Amino acid sequence: MVKLDEVIAQIKEAALRAGQYLKKAQQDLDKVNIVEKTANQLVSEIDVKAEEIIVTQLKSIFPEAGFVTEENTVENERKPLHFIVDPLDGTTNYLHHLDLYCVSIAAVYNDVLIAGVVYIPTKNELFSAVKGQGCTLNGEKIQVSNSLVLKDSLIATGFPYYNFSRKTEYIQCLDYFMQNTRGLRRMGSAAIDLAYVACGRFCAFYELHLNTWDVAAGILLVEEAGGVVSDFKNQRNDWSGIEIAATNQSIHSEFIAVLGKNFGY
Repeated sequence: MVKLDEVIAQIKEAALRAGQYLKKAQQDLDKVNIVEKTANQLVSEIDVKAEEIIVTQLKSIFPEAGFVTEENTVENERKPLHFIVDPLDGTTNYLHHLDLYCVSIAAVYNDVLIAGVVYIPTKNELFSAVKGQGCTLNGEKIQVSNSLVLKDSLIATGFPYYNFSRKTEYIQCLDYFMQNTRGLRRMGSAAIDLAYVACGRFCAFYELHLNTWDVAAGILLVEEAGGVVSDFKNQRNDWSGIEIAATNQSIHSEFIAVLGKNFGY
């Protein structure tokens, strides 16, 4: 049996170390080698180094654990205890000297999300959640927004950037939300979007074609802050990131109805 207090403490420490490295390294980006993994998906040696910092620390404390990582610095293996790691969510922001990027780490035990951390180093904001214990921002309890209807809500999303197969449906949703909410925001980091739903800055978030490391920690943040996460059919989210809709719960049915109608569900 894992000790939740130890798991969350080590995840926080790993995220802080990686985040401080990222913040310092961003000051000298002109010397960084940048590679395009696939269309509009960038990676740099900084992503890799940050991931190594996280993996090295967590492996030293939990040698029996497996890892699912974005940059494959360690063999991906879903053991009973494993960590899902995105060392730099918002890479494109980061490489363009924007300060909206973060470190995202989740812990899974026997197929249950038990702990998650999203750390935004430029804002010194550490979001964390433990299964059944709520969600905090820099140690203070947080909760989702109290908006009761969609028209009073601020919505976050992420624009398609490599898979445009459902572009028409996506634009239809944008059109509706532009006219029937308080507005839309696109931060460039799904992990930050989910953290912001958890603390009530956003009332809802949706996106397509993400990966498990983009959303795993953020899903737990939202749920432990009193929100709900599903796919566009309002079914339990499987952490894959293929479809994700996260809300404050009060507007979830209304939000999902819009997504479902426009995506043909």
